[in-house]
Amino acid sequence: HVQLVESGGGSVQAGGSLKLNCIASDLTFSFYYVAWFRQVPGKEREGVAVVSPDGSARYADSEKGRFTISRDDARQTVSLQMNSLRVEDTAMYYCAAEPSPVPQPLALHEYRHWGRGTQVTVS
Repeated sequence: HVQLVESGGGSVQAGGSLKLNCIASDLTFSFYYVAWFRQVPGKEREGVAVVSPDGSARYADSEKGRFTISRDDARQTVSLQMNSLRVEDTAMYYCAAEPSPVPQPLALHEYRHWGRGTQVTVS
């Protein structure tokens, strides 16, 4: 079955950077949309960024210009480079994957495959 494993979370000061990685297995990776979501306790999980099979990226409005998502199909990895981090970026970050087509790539309901998450704390 599809497995997604996140890494790269941690604690950082406001204004700093982190790079998250999501490694996938047991899927034809090149056919999949891969997205990053985040969630804080008591709130709904929200889409942060997504990369399509052709490599095009889409971001939530609050992340535009600060976050960059990229994929390496040979390594079955999607990365999220996060710069200029803010306290409000503190959350558990999850990787999600779904094969094409994905009509709403930043919508929670589109994704069946999820990782367990990696915590990002900005202070």
